[in-house]
Amino acid sequence: MKISVIQPDTAWENKSQNFQNLSGQISLLFNMTDIVILPEMFNTGFSMNPVQLSEPPDGETFEWMKSIAEKGNFGLCGSYIVKEDMKYFNRWVFVSPENEVWHYDKRHLFSIGGENKLFSAGRSGLNFSFRGVKISPYICYDLRFPVWSRNREGYDLMINSANWPETRRNVWTTLLKARAIENQCYVAGSNRIGTDGTGIKYCGDSIIIDPMGEIISSAGAEGEGYISAEISISELKDFRKKFPVLNDMDDFTLNT
Repeated sequence: MKISVIQPDTAWENKSQNFQNLSGQISLLFNMTDIVILPEMFNTGFSMNPVQLSEPPDGETFEWMKSIAEKGNFGLCGSYIVKEDMKYFNRWVFVSPENEVWHYDKRHLFSIGGENKLFSAGRSGLNFSFRGVKISPYICYDLRFPVWSRNREGYDLMINSANWPETRRNVWTTLLKARAIENQCYVAGSNRIGTDGTGIKYCGDSIIIDPMGEIISSAGAEGEGYISAEISISELKDFRKKFPVLNDMDDFTLNT
């Protein structure tokens, strides 16, 4: 499978501009990849303005994603603000070209930035299969909580869509590598660059990592663009068979 990660300079709270910018970047990947991964809140930036920016689950951002996935013949994913049952969610959505849809609501809300006061936390994780690859998604701050992402369901690819600030750049790459090693899986992290409307600067460093923690591809922090890499499920299975550390993991129960 070929996966691709987009690294945009997200326009602050400007959906139309972001759709236009992302459409241009993603069009280069039409019929060239299997999955395209976007950052957290890719249509607005990491905004704490859900009243003005939220959408219903089938709103304009979902329709845009569906259209792009169909045209490009790939799965398209990333998070944006959704309002459902009178609550706001930082929701990661995956849309296939056949209009299959999976979603995950961010579990660990960034309380330091007040996200927990405005959004509702997700109650369950997500594992699903797309084109023969088992996928488990997470959003930004989730990366700091390894118990939540423990590979108990046998997933092959962990995806993290983030808005990760430049001040914690080393933490981003270090934790992504750690999650790949401890879960014996591929990891893909999508992060934005640029400065948002609150003055926070983002580091980019969108990245794809193999199950041994080695970097396959990295966008660095130089600017907008995308990276792509092939991942091999047969090689992953061989590695897990030769070095079966997941057989010895601790058993536990999550309180959700």
